[in-house]
Amino acid sequence: MKTKIFSIALMALLSLASCNSEPTLQKYFVENTENKDFIALDISPSILNLEKTKLSAEQTEAVNSFEKMNIIAFKANDQNQAQFETERTKVKAILKDPKYQELMKIGSGKDGASVSYVGSDDHINEFVIFANKKENGFAVVRVLGKDMNPNNIMTLMSVLQQSKIDMEQLKPLEQLIKK
Repeated sequence: MKTKIFSIALMALLSLASCNSEPTLQKYFVENTENKDFIALDISPSILNLEKTKLSAEQTEAVNSFEKMNIIAFKANDQNQAQFETERTKVKAILKDPKYQELMKIGSGKDGASVSYVGSDDHINEFVIFANKKENGFAVVRVLGKDMNPNNIMTLMSVLQQSKIDMEQLKPLEQLIKK
């Protein structure tokens, strides 16, 4: 009986110790989804409204590697500049984690965008786009998939141009664009 109790206590202790308390983008999204200062969206591949029979093999592979997109955006205004700076700093700190490999950066530190990914060059699980502008706020876009690669993303971008995007799924983002 003592051995069983000791084993259960040890397992519980080990499972608590193994919990990662470091901030991640996923935790950041979950923590802020219900926050009134944020706009959060989950977008499925169905937004593309594609006729899959008209896609090439390469386009089909790219579309099939895409599972979903999570977007969270903070709308900045004159009253919440301090919170904007705090939240932007949190996101930048998360993206400094070595698991987020930066592909490119555009603009300066105050305004600009970056594209990062998680995974290896040929087996990317997540692309992260972080764009911010002091007057408007910032947005973080997580493109989640399985075994994506940079070619898939470029092909997916070309497919986006051909698609009949379901704008209804993007309605909540209008608030961020409007001044």
